[in-house]
Amino acid sequence: MNIAILILAAGNSSRMGVAKQLLPIGKTTLLGVTIENALQSNANQVSCILGANAEAVRTSISKYNIESIFNPNYESGLSSSIVSGIQYIINQNFDAVLILLGDQPLIKGKYLNEMINTYKNNGTKIIASTYDNTFGVPTIIPKTYFNQLLKLKGDKGAKDFLNTRKEDIIPLKKTNLMDIDTKKEYQDYLNSINFE
Repeated sequence: MNIAILILAAGNSSRMGVAKQLLPIGKTTLLGVTIENALQSNANQVSCILGANAEAVRTSISKYNIESIFNPNYESGLSSSIVSGIQYIINQNFDAVLILLGDQPLIKGKYLNEMINTYKNNGTKIIASTYDNTFGVPTIIPKTYFNQLLKLKGDKGAKDFLNTRKEDIIPLKKTNLMDIDTKKEYQDYLNSINFE
């Protein structure tokens, strides 16, 4: 089964006040950590959806062997990045898409592979991460749903899509799904990791 990862990294980081995709972490950036985690997975392709500060972000990730996709509608919310990504891959030979946020650095390749393996054993099901009583990303969505994903609107991304299809979902046990939206969260994350 062919699986494409879409890393959503088009936002303008309004709560952070600076482009969080470019925040330095060790020898890379916040987005770079997410890309490195994605590249450790068994997915067949990794693509990054860019929007705000696209050229600076593209330059910062140019060392990685990934596809960059520009979302011209990024200001209309997270859903527009999913739509851009699906439009890009829909005519390629992928069985499913794994949607990942660019600001969740604690989601490791091991967890992504657990998702991928679960999907490969349950090819018609959606594999979703659990947040308390709701489902969210990372999530793997089979291509049978691609046309429905193209209709997403607003800033909730795949959340409403997932939570109205609970009977089609295999939930994965919780991992550290923290995302980094504020300077304090960024500082807390830096304090929690030790660099080589």
